Amino acid sequence: MVLPYRNKRFLILLITLIKGKYMSVLSTLPAGTYNIDPSHSRVGFSARHAMVTKVRGSFNEYSGSATVADGAASLNIDITVSSVDTRSADRDGHLQSADFFDAATFPKITFASTSVKDSGSDKLVVDGDLTIKDVTKPISITFEYTGTATDPFGNARFGFEGEAEINRKDYGLTWNAALETGGILVSENIKLEFEISTIAAK
Repeated sequence: MVLPYRNKRFLILLITLIKGKYMSVLSTLPAGTYNIDPSHSRVGFSARHAMVTKVRGSFNEYSGSATVADGAASLNIDITVSSVDTRSADRDGHLQSADFFDAATFPKITFASTSVKDSGSDKLVVDGDLTIKDVTKPISITFEYTGTATDPFGNARFGFEGEAEINRKDYGLTWNAALETGGILVSENIKLEFEISTIAAK
């Protein structure tokens, strides 16, 4: 059966849309090493404060890379605890103290992936081990692949945005204060936020 021209165009468009809808990120990324560019990325977090609002922060010093090969991938991130920045010097100092991260004893937070899998269109689920202080626990981070571009310096950039949620008490971050009106000052559940620009190694 010979399809009319318009029907052929519709069929080609339909196939293209279906392929795009179920695009595998891992099969799209070229094999190689991708280094995180800290000057164009953000590794941050948010917590509820006094039960009524959110406080956001980030870490200004970190490094990391991903490796892609044969349809598989791995990811590693090292974060300098003393670089925590919540736009309040007093709060940053408290977070670095033994009440929270104890940066003097445990200067690094690390994440090492154990599994990277496609999860629907433009998404990856990265399972791995998160180490805060002397505690290592598995977490799962869902990333969205936001695209690729070549910058004016010839660098091939690949973007990802992701988030995960942890309970800080699981990592020994137990400090809190009770409110007179009931509840606690700092939420136990913390949202981790990642806005990542990677550069393909040449």
